[in-house]
Amino acid sequence: MIRPYREEDFEAVTQFWFDAMEVAMPGLAERLGHDLAGAREYFKNVVSVENQLWVYEVDTIPVAYLGLQEQFVDRLYVNPAYHRRGIGQALLDYARTLSPHHLWLYTHRANTNARSFYEKNDFVAEKFGVSPAPESEPDVEYHWRAKH
Repeated sequence: MIRPYREEDFEAVTQFWFDAMEVAMPGLAERLGHDLAGAREYFKNVVSVENQLWVYEVDTIPVAYLGLQEQFVDRLYVNPAYHRRGIGQALLDYARTLSPHHLWLYTHRANTNARSFYEKNDFVAEKFGVSPAPESEPDVEYHWRAKH
């Protein structure tokens, strides 16, 4: 079930977000000196302030979340224990109901699972660049536009 994020989701969401980032980009957090406490601080002060947030829950437990800024998909993370169960797809489909004409996002070039997922969903790589510091990782800007 998809529902709006609530404050009581904070611990679970930030834990699986941190875990999912490590699965997607192994070693990046350590290289940048990031830890769970820092991720939680960033989520509280930036992610939850700048985004409309939704969670996908299984048996009342949040297992994925979507952060949207109008047409910009800023966040889409699934607890690694729930990968490949259609949960990311459900959140992306939900984002399309909220922005039915256009969505866009960035992902790391090295995140091949995310890239395959978005390309399977008709997102097109339109620009290649480098993410802002402190990450400074090669990234890809993807766009999805509804077909008329």
